[in-house]
Amino acid sequence: MATLKVIEVLAQSEKSWEDAAQVALAKAAETLHNVKSIYIKEMEAKVENNRITQYRINAKISFELD
Repeated sequence: MATLKVIEVLAQSEKSWEDAAQVALAKAAETLHNVKSIYIKEMEAKVENNRITQYRINAKISFELD
């Protein structure tokens, strides 16, 4: 039986919410092994001059413990 742990992370991108999720996964993968899933809990955008300048996510990343 596998044991999983869940961490909550915040990430942002100038491109899209999908890119922000990729940023979160890439950063998490630098120190975590066996990443299994990402759950996007919240999405937010920073707006300047009526344009979105930053896409932000709050995500939960689950990974299997060794």
